Amino acid sequence: MIGGGQGAFIGAVHRIAARIDGEYELVCGAFSSNPEKSQASGLLLGLPASRSYSSYQELIEKEKQLPEDERVQVISIVTPNHVHFAPTKMALENGFHVVLDKPMTFSLDEAKELDKVVKASGKLFCLTHTYTGYPMVKEAKQLIKAGKIGTVRKVYVEYPQGWLSSFLEGEDNKQASWRTDPGKSGIAGAMGDIGTHAFNLAEYVTGLQVTKICADINIVVEGRKLDDDGAALLKFNNGASGVLTATQIAAGEENNLKIRVYGEKGGLEWHQSDANSLTVMYTDKPAETWRAGAGYTSSFAQHNTRTPPGHPEGYLEAFANLYRNFALTVKAGLEGKEATPEELDFPGIEEGIRGMAFIENVIASGKSDVKWTDFTI
Repeated sequence: MIGGGQGAFIGAVHRIAARIDGEYELVCGAFSSNPEKSQASGLLLGLPASRSYSSYQELIEKEKQLPEDERVQVISIVTPNHVHFAPTKMALENGFHVVLDKPMTFSLDEAKELDKVVKASGKLFCLTHTYTGYPMVKEAKQLIKAGKIGTVRKVYVEYPQGWLSSFLEGEDNKQASWRTDPGKSGIAGAMGDIGTHAFNLAEYVTGLQVTKICADINIVVEGRKLDDDGAALLKFNNGASGVLTATQIAAGEENNLKIRVYGEKGGLEWHQSDANSLTVMYTDKPAETWRAGAGYTSSFAQHNTRTPPGHPEGYLEAFANLYRNFALTVKAGLEGKEATPEELDFPGIEEGIRGMAFIENVIASGKSDVKWTDFTI
């Protein structure tokens, strides 16, 4: 692991997710840009001092020198956005598979360059868009793919949070400080942090791609340097229209992600607050509630469900599904086998590029006087 040391939030989440299915063992890390903190973090996690490195460069260089049966195989990168590209590039170029926290890079240009690196390396790459790991999100995707609701016509996706309703970055809050800093987060705040999740969810579930955008971007909290609120009208490549909202100043909200998709024959609705349920709506009969763990769900939903019906699985398990599918794909390659479609169902480089393109397009649209702008990459 690179990043995710003492005081970090998402590193611990990644470590829990990786361990849930017993597919990974944490063997080394460079957990902080501070060498002493990195060493201390490694020792707390039970690593020997010899594999608690002072920098990501040292980790990659020294691990590469170890015998193949001892060295690390997958490197998980959980640093702030501005420290995504360089360690990912170095890891791939030195023969390691990579799991990377989203958004993929600091800029779209970096994302395009990383695409070339991934393809040239021949190594596997996973981007942790967590919410695609939920069983009933996967079920929604499969139902749409099978034509259950007919041609998609309308998409609503929203991600309201309230944790940045005040100027937390002025109170020495580490998470708020880097996420609202253009030098570390990039050109977007809320739209980069959670708007990319909403965008990715809309494209993943529908199987469509955004082609045009019309955005309104706001900085609500006085003194903040990046957007903390925004909305966008979307046009998809099949002619469908959509609405995306992402805000971090919705006081009282936690992580209330939800998506609704309507087709010519019916609709689907999923809320993270009730992640085991998927509402399936029809034009000629009452709506149904489909549940995770039930025998009628698709192979994709069943492959990503661990518990019997009625036992809720949540955020950590969804996160773990990405890690497990990636591990199974890596193992298939080591054994000279082809991974199954279910195992290959994790976000990768294409989703990363489109996520970075969303950030740049939504911010540009928010600044433009033109009503609709093309979604360009």
